[in-house]
Amino acid sequence: MDIRDLTADDLDAVLDNRKRAFGPLSPGDVETWRKRFEILPEGSYLGSFEGSRLTGTARINRFTQWWHGRALSMGGIAGVTVAPEDRGRGVGRTLMSAVIDRCGELGHVTSALYPATTPIYRSLGWEHAGALFTAVLPTEALRGLGDDASKAVKLRRMGAADAPELMAVLERVYASTRASGPLGWDEPTWRLWLDDDDDFCYLADDGYVIYRWDSGDIEVDNLVAGSEATARALWSLVGTASSIATSVRAPVAPHDPVLWMLRERQSDEVRQTRWMFRLIDLPAAVGRRGFPAGVALDTTIEVDDPQRPANSGTWRLEVAAGSGTASSGSAAGSGAAPRFTIGGLSALFAGVPTATLRRTGRLSGGSPEVDDALDAAFNCAAYMIDYF
Repeated sequence: MDIRDLTADDLDAVLDNRKRAFGPLSPGDVETWRKRFEILPEGSYLGSFEGSRLTGTARINRFTQWWHGRALSMGGIAGVTVAPEDRGRGVGRTLMSAVIDRCGELGHVTSALYPATTPIYRSLGWEHAGALFTAVLPTEALRGLGDDASKAVKLRRMGAADAPELMAVLERVYASTRASGPLGWDEPTWRLWLDDDDDFCYLADDGYVIYRWDSGDIEVDNLVAGSEATARALWSLVGTASSIATSVRAPVAPHDPVLWMLRERQSDEVRQTRWMFRLIDLPAAVGRRGFPAGVALDTTIEVDDPQRPANSGTWRLEVAAGSGTASSGSAAGSGAAPRFTIGGLSALFAGVPTATLRRTGRLSGGSPEVDDALDAAFNCAAYMIDYF
């Protein structure tokens, strides 16, 4: 089996594999898919081949992902396919092993994916971490969220040329809200999304919304706001469709302010789509992640990562003043170190509690006191508002 970069000459075969894996695309979606291929950075689309025949594919999207308000380079894995006649022959495992290495070569310190199946990804170190939360909200209730302060918020229509400003807004909002998990696309991809005639895009100084009509109701693609006034302005803008649309389907954060702004809230209609997460470069990921400013940590852990031996071994974790480091070696006076699988440590990084990791075999050894310190340092409610 040969693993190599895909080129424009492979696209017809890639589309055929994609159709067999996920179903056919409309002509418009095919055109968008081809445009996305054209703007992918070099080395971001891998294929497995048997001779000249394509047997599998995997795409690495270039993302920025925020963890406690700090941006990391994340490889978002998508477009994973194996030809039906080649399934069960180890193609997927070989291909995804190559993807892990390629993520490192491209400079991504972490990786995430939305799994069609869990076992293969878990066996290679990805673990369930967060979710995309999709809420169904009454349009009329959103229309009523506007107030005098929100009416003063300046909203303007947004197009492809606004991509850099949009990216700057995301940087400011996710940093100030200490968000964990949400991602941002690179500028060429933002320009492509913002050029869609079927989407309505509005930008404020500290937020934005992208939404569209969907079978008579409204589907919000993204809505991000850094203040109450902007949140009310954007949600009430979406709610102006209430004379036609009964409901709005929108991605939300686990503790999204809109859920506290609604006048009536007896129950939430929220669907979770789970995503999996993996550390690619352990010390770089810890060093670039944000941490709660009031938490201090100095402990030793042991990590086992068969696919990325550089992540394996004994690490000293230190957290202070909102920043962290991971260095080879033991903390002074440390006792028996907790032992993590790479999946377990990836899950901890994304806020999964140590008690959960212990009861699933992803963490052993150590002490309750160290568990408490690790939980305090890595605690977060990880989420995304984008599906890829």
